[in-house]
Amino acid sequence: MYGVVLVSQFVGMSIALALAMVRGESVPSGNDVLLCVVAGVLGGVGITALYRGLAIGRMGIVAPVTGVLAAVIPVVAGIILEGVPDTAVLVGIGLAVVSVVLVSRVADEGGGRAGLTEALVAGVAIGCFGVAISGISEGQVFSSLTLIRLVQAALVISIVLVTRAAVRPARRLIPVMAVIGVLDMGGNSFYLLAVQTGALAVASVLSSLYPVMTVVLAAIVLHERITRDHAVGISLAAAAIVLIGIGSA
Repeated sequence: MYGVVLVSQFVGMSIALALAMVRGESVPSGNDVLLCVVAGVLGGVGITALYRGLAIGRMGIVAPVTGVLAAVIPVVAGIILEGVPDTAVLVGIGLAVVSVVLVSRVADEGGGRAGLTEALVAGVAIGCFGVAISGISEGQVFSSLTLIRLVQAALVISIVLVTRAAVRPARRLIPVMAVIGVLDMGGNSFYLLAVQTGALAVASVLSSLYPVMTVVLAAIVLHERITRDHAVGISLAAAAIVLIGIGSA
């Protein structure tokens, strides 16, 4: 697991550094440095918990719980900072809470609640990560992401050294890990561009639509069984994200 995180982080950092140089972005300074460090720690914790949750639990549980929390937390931050949002957003938040309860109470022979704790940690950390990077100065995209990736890599290396966990990945998996790093960097880059040009709530909820595809792939590729309560919870999660996005437009 740690090998996956490290390889993907270094690949993403290399891409971000190259793009920052091409764009001629300046090195982050002042408040941006603090935000990048905080975001790096939150992102490192979030992505590590997410990968572990996906590894030991069911994707159909881990992905929606993480996604809903990652969407709701920035919205709550927006309410505190900008006031009460549209009615549709409030309804969406309510549905999101119900969906988390439904999805997390699913327990069967297919894995039960395994990965739920990791999903909750990942969701909170990623949600706070989204809030943190929304404060980065406009125009500071790839240089900031380079610093964030560096912090994340340093955090994971520290964890590995303290816990003495295995970190060396199988050679045959390195190309896949590199692809993960590219896709992860692409997602973060577009998210940061979105929050710099639009509303935090809209960007966060739309980016959190990823669990829908994850669940579909888990059912198709891994043949994970989806119970009725589970399906209702996932459907409410999707509806919540859509409502929050529409109401925040």
